[in-house]
Amino acid sequence: MNFFEMLVNDPVVFAAITGLAILLGIGAYYIYYFISHIKNDE
Repeated sequence: MNFFEMLVNDPVVFAAITGLAILLGIGAYYIYYFISHIKNDE
């Protein structure tokens, strides 16, 4: 439970976790985008 308290109370940890989540989301989107376009290529 200590991690969640630190996440809520410390803005630096919150910003780091949010930034990592955004980067992972963008990366997953581009992987999906390129794989779907490679499969649909004629």
